[in-house]
Amino acid sequence: MAAVVGVAAIALTACSSGAPSSNGGGTATGAPVAGAPDWCGPNEITLGLLDGFGGNSWRKITTAAGADEVAKCPSVTGYEYADGQGDTQKSIADIQGMVAKGVNALVVFPDAGEAMLPALRSAYQAGVVTVPYRVNPGGKDGVDYDAWIGADFTTDGKNWGDWIKTNFPDGANILFLSGPKGNSQGEDELTGMKTVIGDDKYKFIGEQPFEPTNWDPALTQQVLTSAIAKNPQIDVIVSDFGPSLVGALPEFTKSGRSIPALVTSDGNVLGCFWKDNQAANPDFKMMTVATGNDNVRLAVQYAVAKATGGKLPDTTTFDAPVFEDSVSGTPNPVQCEADLPGDIFLSAEMSPEDQAALLK
Repeated sequence: MAAVVGVAAIALTACSSGAPSSNGGGTATGAPVAGAPDWCGPNEITLGLLDGFGGNSWRKITTAAGADEVAKCPSVTGYEYADGQGDTQKSIADIQGMVAKGVNALVVFPDAGEAMLPALRSAYQAGVVTVPYRVNPGGKDGVDYDAWIGADFTTDGKNWGDWIKTNFPDGANILFLSGPKGNSQGEDELTGMKTVIGDDKYKFIGEQPFEPTNWDPALTQQVLTSAIAKNPQIDVIVSDFGPSLVGALPEFTKSGRSIPALVTSDGNVLGCFWKDNQAANPDFKMMTVATGNDNVRLAVQYAVAKATGGKLPDTTTFDAPVFEDSVSGTPNPVQCEADLPGDIFLSAEMSPEDQAALLK
């Protein structure tokens, strides 16, 4: 946790650095600072981390993970953070404001997608190292921004599909829940699943390509309650934000049905729910992939390397590993830290205790 505290102190300093920005001619040289990671080069910079929305526990932990990564490089002598609060215009203004202050590098979670592209492009054209991550804003690397550091959601979907095929070899009725209607994450996950379970014995039920929930627990409960009423047989629920399901899953018990198999992303609240309810629900198998808080670390590494003259990472794609499997126990059985808050993520690099401290 010391690194996070150190970066918090940096954030209080004025945004000032005489180092030139380096998205144009100042390519990373691969010359690291002694004792620092190889992505930390010698040029001193100020870095800004910007969220489109920072108001839930996943974002708070992700933001802290980004700050923790920044603190590993002493060449980052100034650090600023901005929360767009779910307002696209504020998110755009946050980028413009940091560019105007002279920030050398921006790491941006562009929640509003392509609506953020003009602001990203403007920052890039102004000579600021600009690295959007996780949500695809459209555009192209080296034209509209330095690099988009995405997550491989297609592989998540393939991993889910492999598990479904192994555990339901004779077929299954699958209910797929994702975030806002039309979001690229859900579409990529479905593409990955269908490379494995694309034949007729695997039936995707409900709204297609997925039931939109906005990743909101209250809306998820509404969607799932409706799906239970409409579908007498649901063998597998797929969700790309597992913790949002916890309040909704007891609807199966209320209707006299076992909670079905769940393939999703991890969360402490979900793991503890499984441990508390599995014995009474014989169909309740579960497999998770890492929720992806550490996607921000790769984005920070790329931005810092490009701006300070360090060594660029070997990849621009964050691969979330399989995390839990209640059937095989590989790579882990279902995890639960019952004495810690439910809204932490045990797959994250940051320790559970440090995550809990952030949420007090």
